[in-house]
Amino acid sequence: MLAAQGIFVLTATFAVYHCLASYLSTWQDVPLALAVGALFLLSVVRNERVRPSMLKIGADGLSAWNQAGDLLMQGRIAGCAHWSDRLLVLVLKPDHGVLRTLLLPADALAMSAFRKLAVLGRRAVGA
Repeated sequence: MLAAQGIFVLTATFAVYHCLASYLSTWQDVPLALAVGALFLLSVVRNERVRPSMLKIGADGLSAWNQAGDLLMQGRIAGCAHWSDRLLVLVLKPDHGVLRTLLLPADALAMSAFRKLAVLGRRAVGA
């Protein structure tokens, strides 16, 4: 996935360069294209930092942790959407603060964990 994001950043940077090339000179459009590329690259880095790598399913809710061991989100399941065993969207409601959304593709988890989360989500919303 990281390679696909890198290709996206390069493609978007070149697209900005080619769009600006007809209006600006090379010395003006290269810095703008590089700025857009840097912005996209920062977005990729931020996405990698906040991507959960470990889930802990508890009796009172769910917690998501990143690779560094930092707690990303925690709370009880307040909402659920389940699309044909491919994607599970859980809404977590913490004790304080705003609702957080957790997207879980089926291939990111073991099938038993995916089904367990789907059942917990459906029970939480009363379905």
